[in-house]
Amino acid sequence: MALVPIILSGGAGTRLWPLSREAAPKPFMPLPDGDTLLGKTAVRAASLPGVAGTVTITNREYYFHTKDVYAGAQLPHVPAQRWSYLLEPFGRNTAPAIALGTLFAEAVYGPDVVLLVLPADHLIRDTQAFANAVERATDLARAGWLATFGITPSHPETGYGYIECGAAIDVADTFKVRRFIEKPPLADARAFLESGRHSWNSGMFCFTPSVMLAAFDEHAPVVIESVRSVWRALRPRIDAPMLEIDPTLFAAVPDISIDYAVMEKATNVGVVRGAFDWSDIGSWQAVSALSEADAAGNRGQGERVAIDTRDTFVHAEGRVVATVGVNNLVIVDTPDAVLVAHRDHLQRVREVVGELKARGHDSYKLHRTVARPWGAYTVLQEGPGFKIKRIEVKPGGLLSLQLHHRRSEHWVVVSGDARVTNGERVYSIGTNESTFIACETRHRLENAGTEPLVMIEVQCGDYLGEDDIVRFDDQYGRVKA
Repeated sequence: MALVPIILSGGAGTRLWPLSREAAPKPFMPLPDGDTLLGKTAVRAASLPGVAGTVTITNREYYFHTKDVYAGAQLPHVPAQRWSYLLEPFGRNTAPAIALGTLFAEAVYGPDVVLLVLPADHLIRDTQAFANAVERATDLARAGWLATFGITPSHPETGYGYIECGAAIDVADTFKVRRFIEKPPLADARAFLESGRHSWNSGMFCFTPSVMLAAFDEHAPVVIESVRSVWRALRPRIDAPMLEIDPTLFAAVPDISIDYAVMEKATNVGVVRGAFDWSDIGSWQAVSALSEADAAGNRGQGERVAIDTRDTFVHAEGRVVATVGVNNLVIVDTPDAVLVAHRDHLQRVREVVGELKARGHDSYKLHRTVARPWGAYTVLQEGPGFKIKRIEVKPGGLLSLQLHHRRSEHWVVVSGDARVTNGERVYSIGTNESTFIACETRHRLENAGTEPLVMIEVQCGDYLGEDDIVRFDDQYGRVKA
């Protein structure tokens, strides 16, 4: 029987600021080995036996970034037409996403295909043990169970939910779920560790469409009916590789997790106890654990100097970070923001994001280098009335036809060949040539060559925000027909 992984990729990852930002959340965050959690998840999913295709459910704004990650991830061979995308206009939690992915998979692969739901922000290194657990979960799914994956606790963790195992099921190392438990206080977590009956709730699931949809009908009829309305609008375009969800229809869908909507109510829920390592990389403490410690317990990456420093993690980008006479700190240095936090207060990093958001500061959302479908831009410097960017456009990349109401732009080509639309004129400029785009002028930039186009853009005006863009035409779907 075929297997179809459904990858859920979303969430802001606010506890991992400043590396994780709203426009480039945790699944896209580079790990110490240079890979991303999303890339690792896609490779892990596509490497499983019997995979007929994959479904990625993510935000519309992450679509092209996701495709770039997949293109660079050395994915095992799965036919290109079998990499499908469902694009949410905004988040509605896991129950609607899973319900919609299930309806899509049922239509494309049939009611008895086995679906494997994988969050994109989990790290699993022992891929063989994971594959063995998936095989057991697949057996459960074929037998009519809603299977979930429990992780044997290694310590009394208060940041995870737990699953209490009941009676054993015929499949090895699988049990009927007795109950789901929210994130517990420390005393309860210690008791769960000692009991041997409790597992961490990983948030991964395995089932067939027919069984899951029946469970939705019984336990969450309001959710599934509203999602079916969304699906009816998408169904005529089922053969397209990417389906954009209608925002109005999606706004009517309840915001609820799959645990609350279905798993905690259903009686046919089984748990596979995984023997593999697992982390949801939910804090800087978890990221720190990915690096080897020195004799003083210090960890990190980048250029670091540690003098009389113990148990401190440093992430350095592009410059030396030196610590002297400090202990138990996490220091994350990025081009536009620095985090310094005591290890005992890492759960409060999200409060920093909330404060930046309240102030309207872009650093809660954007990095200095921002990925775009056509390439990327980096803010080099900005001040009152001006902003300087480095812009890199991929071969074949084409920016939208647009104008700005409150700024003009000077473009200087550093390398490559640019094709410019400037009002009614269309012309080319090459290395060491420049052009000027006046305020209120329709314009467009295209990489007309076979190498990356690199240019410097100088913006001048009384407002330089990224929202001062009026788009008239865009090959990446950012302008509705």
